[in-house]
Amino acid sequence: MCTILLPIKPEYANKIIQQTKLYEYRRRIGKRKIDKIVIYSTFPIKKVIAEVEVKGIVSSTPLKLWQDTKEYSGISKVKYMNYFGDKDVAFAYKLGKVTVYKNPKTLKDIGINYCPQSYVYLEN
Repeated sequence: MCTILLPIKPEYANKIIQQTKLYEYRRRIGKRKIDKIVIYSTFPIKKVIAEVEVKGIVSSTPLKLWQDTKEYSGISKVKYMNYFGDKDVAFAYKLGKVTVYKNPKTLKDIGINYCPQSYVYLEN
């Protein structure tokens, strides 16, 4: 079990916080079992704003995954399909309890000196 930091666009980060987005889609996932995601809200916010429990990982073809998760996707089907493009497999973290930070942090505050492209493991 471990924690990862994910850079997420502010539009989607806010939907996770509001719990209208219960799935975080990814083209690839880490090899370790993830139990928590720390949310880095990207430009223009550029802050670590919250963390969310990971209840599990779902994977399937992009179309099947969309059909199974679209109600709480927090994204349009067009954007979703564009994101997965010609991929054969799509992944989604199933999200649970959200904890919003009262004082958002910078990446440097948590020991990271760059903005990761996809994810970075954090020490628990």
